Amino acid sequence: MNDRQLMRYARHILLDEFGVEGQERLLAARVLIVGAGGLGSPAASYLAAAGVGHMVLADDDEVDLGNLQRQILHTTERLGWPKAESGRHMLQQINPEICVVPLPERLEGKAMDDAVRQADIVLDCCDNFATRHSVNRACVKHGRPLVSGAAIRFSGQVSVYDTRQPESPCYHCLFPQADGAQELRCATTGVLGPLVGIIGSMQAAEAIKLIAGMGESLVGRLLCLDALSMQWQTVRFKRDPSCAVCADRSAPTATAPLT
Repeated sequence: MNDRQLMRYARHILLDEFGVEGQERLLAARVLIVGAGGLGSPAASYLAAAGVGHMVLADDDEVDLGNLQRQILHTTERLGWPKAESGRHMLQQINPEICVVPLPERLEGKAMDDAVRQADIVLDCCDNFATRHSVNRACVKHGRPLVSGAAIRFSGQVSVYDTRQPESPCYHCLFPQADGAQELRCATTGVLGPLVGIIGSMQAAEAIKLIAGMGESLVGRLLCLDALSMQWQTVRFKRDPSCAVCADRSAPTATAPLT
């Protein structure tokens, strides 16, 4: 690191558990963020500020006036922009030293597989079950840690699925994919703006811990927040030995760098 970087990241480097080595890991990391909306906005902002060297921001939507109550990556001046491009613009303003690659598309199939394979860690910040399960399958296949968050109305949740660990559940273990499952959308049910900030920030914190190799991740624990009473609940869960996605998992096709 140069002197400018030492100054920029000094408050992290001062942490004994983090130090110069942890910061260098962040600078060398490649993170995929699926979704540049309510959750992706704070998650990406904190990861950019922390110095994650290479970020890929994937979202096929455009900035709408109704997004601005909570999606802090975007501004009134950028209404109509692809969210991935608007997000890149903001993240480069936060930290011009990092590389941000916008993917203005909905990742699926080979595109999802390639994006996850090229990442060190993946953040699920999307708003639909189909994409969540697609991200999970790709992360299991390639042995990539997945930090998943969700928020609707006044309720939020966050967990980590790291199938590099033999006993770690995957997303499907906790939320089995089912045809016809009812989805709640912010556009129709609403969401408290600061709630997505809380959950997205926690996703960033979990990602930083995983990259820097410090602390204990949320593997096997689902943190649930009721923002009306501002109370947290921890739900512990285990790997499903008959899970359709990860029960027969073998060694990942490529060794994940974050070990």
